Amino acid sequence: MTAAPQAAAPHGPLAGFTVGVTAARRADELAALLTRRGAAVLHAPALRIVPLADDRELLATTRELIASAPDTVVATTAIGFRGWIEAADGWGLGDALLKTLGGVELLARGPKVKGAVRAAGLTERWSPASESMAEVLDRLLAEGVAGRRIALQLHGEPLPGFVESLRAGGAEVVGVPVYRWMPPQDMAPLDRLLDAAVTRGLDALTFTSAPAATSLLNRAEERGLLDAVLLALRDDVLPACVGPVTALPLQARGITTFAPERFRLGPLVQLLCTELPARAGVLPLAGHAVEIRGHAVVVDGEPRPVPPAGMALLRTLARRPGWVVPRADLLRALPGSGTDEHAVETAMTRLRTALGTPRVIQTVVKRGYRLALDPDEPE
Repeated sequence: MTAAPQAAAPHGPLAGFTVGVTAARRADELAALLTRRGAAVLHAPALRIVPLADDRELLATTRELIASAPDTVVATTAIGFRGWIEAADGWGLGDALLKTLGGVELLARGPKVKGAVRAAGLTERWSPASESMAEVLDRLLAEGVAGRRIALQLHGEPLPGFVESLRAGGAEVVGVPVYRWMPPQDMAPLDRLLDAAVTRGLDALTFTSAPAATSLLNRAEERGLLDAVLLALRDDVLPACVGPVTALPLQARGITTFAPERFRLGPLVQLLCTELPARAGVLPLAGHAVEIRGHAVVVDGEPRPVPPAGMALLRTLARRPGWVVPRADLLRALPGSGTDEHAVETAMTRLRTALGTPRVIQTVVKRGYRLALDPDEPE
């Protein structure tokens, strides 16, 4: 899939906003949820998944666990657990693996993993209501892990704090690398996504896995853009994560992230539907309610697409509503600005036409332009 923006619905709570999607899997589902709510979507997978059947390390670990069964197996993701069983079937080890898993304490991190476990004909011993690996760790440590052999299904990257705590408690930990995240083969879409973030062509950037966040930051660092990307995520581009584990690589860089209470795609999209319009704010201009969004303006509840030059002018005017902004300042704000102030007049004419309400922007003769901010209503 390329990084070309997907067309947005004309109306909806996300109309006028552009959202970046970094997911490698379920990206189509997330993009559909966003576009149905009006967002323009820029998708660039930040990683790819190595096919399970090609992973020799997983094969070796599976054989080891069948030969010497662990005391406990921790299943962390549904896709990973299903993939493990399917890969074992492909190697002719499926029945042996299921027999081994059926005879050990099996812990499932959350409802989706529990569903995958039961679909395989197995029954989990316990699953945390919080879907938190921290709660799984607390339970194991409370039971005591000294002398126990614990197999941990990894979910794309190591879990050093989890593993170290178990080993400090006296456990032997066997990592099960069920699938492996790798950088995308084609970096061009990810580079375009990074460029869009730096130039504020995105209003939000979504993450559905910690490896995707790590991969994006690594690529930004390779290109010398890390500081610029971090600044964008701190100030203008909302970093939306599906859950707290996904947010960790960003938080480690000092980024304040946003996550829904339920760690699902639907609540993630609903979070954006709340946060992005709230960030935009509404200006009372010439008797109209005007909301400035990423690539559109909402006038009295009606989204109106505005060309990039017009958006640049409008954002400059909106920094100080009601104040006169000189033509020279507006010229500097135009993309690829030159020295001819006539370009400002041309862009302003097109902006007024796009808004459909020309009077919201006033011309101040020989001085510049200003937004026609309504006076405060009397009490």
